[in-house]
Amino acid sequence: MDLQEWIDKGYEIIVDFGPKVIAAIAIWIIGSWVIKTLIKGVRKTMNKREFDPSLQKFLLNLVGWVLKIVLIIVILGTLGIETTSFAAVLAAAGLAIGLALQGSLGNFAGGVLLMIFKPIKIGDLIEAQGEVGVVKEIEIFTTKLTGLSNREIIIPNAALSNGNIINFSTEGTRRVDLVFGVGYDSDIKQTKNVFKSVLDAHPLILKDPAPTIAVSELADSSINFVVRPWCNTADYWTVFFDVTEQTKEALDAAGIEIPYPHAVEIQKQG
Repeated sequence: MDLQEWIDKGYEIIVDFGPKVIAAIAIWIIGSWVIKTLIKGVRKTMNKREFDPSLQKFLLNLVGWVLKIVLIIVILGTLGIETTSFAAVLAAAGLAIGLALQGSLGNFAGGVLLMIFKPIKIGDLIEAQGEVGVVKEIEIFTTKLTGLSNREIIIPNAALSNGNIINFSTEGTRRVDLVFGVGYDSDIKQTKNVFKSVLDAHPLILKDPAPTIAVSELADSSINFVVRPWCNTADYWTVFFDVTEQTKEALDAAGIEIPYPHAVEIQKQG
């Protein structure tokens, strides 16, 4: 083909496909704007009706994906691609992909189960799959937690829905479990009074239920006490650290020994 033929051929392609390409680009731009507007409207409606934040995030992600798939199908039709045959190909590809990505489908199903049964919601402090954190987002395939050291933890929904979940936020209060050991020369009644004075003075510890203070073990070198105050879930770590520090100071002030290993120096005689 000479240069003129190439130019004529290029002109024919532009005439035939140019308007379709321009229309496809316009549909993509307008469609993307419409999808964003629709999602904003759905979000606003959900907020007015006070939908659960976890359910909001999940449904908005799902609606967004569905609308984008529809937009892509419309664009392909605009470009002249037969959408009925494309749908058949898409169905076959979907089956093949589904078999290859059974784990992802399981994660999707797990996300649906989390939305239906609601064992957790955004803002809950949970322990699951060996991790502890506050639920940040429940997405289509994964759930994101913010760890206690501000790490982002991502757990697949299939594992989360099929495993054990400890939700510390459901009841609104938590028991702080502490163990303190004192020397065998210590007076048990006096020691209990020291623990009680620390708990009574702390403003975040609840009066009801009442704290537990009891001897739990006569260990090899110490009398071990369990000290178990109750507090609101949000105050757990503040109470944990405060009581630990203040108890040490109170035991020192009362002259009650906290046993610790003593190094013994053995001198060889020669």
